[in-house]
Amino acid sequence: METKTKSSIYPLAMTAMMAAVIAVVAPFSIPAWGEVSFTLCTFVLYLAPYILGWKRAAIATLVYILLGMVGMPVFSNFKAGLGVLAGPTGGYILGYIPMVILAGLAVKKFPKKRWLQLGGMILATAVLYAFGTALFCAQTGSTLERALLVCVVPFLPFDLGKMFLATALGPVLRERLVKANIHPEN
Repeated sequence: METKTKSSIYPLAMTAMMAAVIAVVAPFSIPAWGEVSFTLCTFVLYLAPYILGWKRAAIATLVYILLGMVGMPVFSNFKAGLGVLAGPTGGYILGYIPMVILAGLAVKKFPKKRWLQLGGMILATAVLYAFGTALFCAQTGSTLERALLVCVVPFLPFDLGKMFLATALGPVLRERLVKANIHPEN
């Protein structure tokens, strides 16, 4: 009975811990030239599927978004509330969920092929950018060209760097969790 309890509590605790890590990292940001800021949030989100598996990573991301939605200052620049999600940058935050799912599915499907994991992260980030850019244009009345120049182009090299770092570090973390028999997908 104790083993069953331990095995069911550990993944829940890890999911909650990852939501907390996202919530701690995301508010710290460096302003860009526009409404969107540079954060390390996507780096943590790229790592989450390696640590939790794609389902629990998506749940941790949803918990993070819900925390911000109900008023905890966990979004970029310590913002919070429904207004942020409905505002110009809300699509990027909401886009975290499909991004984590797609990146996580690539990690699960190609556990030994880092370049395919990286490809999955690139695709996932394109979906994130699409969500965010669409809402940004709708909220600000910006043209697609302006939105891409302000909200996507400046972030490309940094997001690629985060993806490379995640594909280097993530498999090592995952392997250690599997070896310790504590990875949720074991």
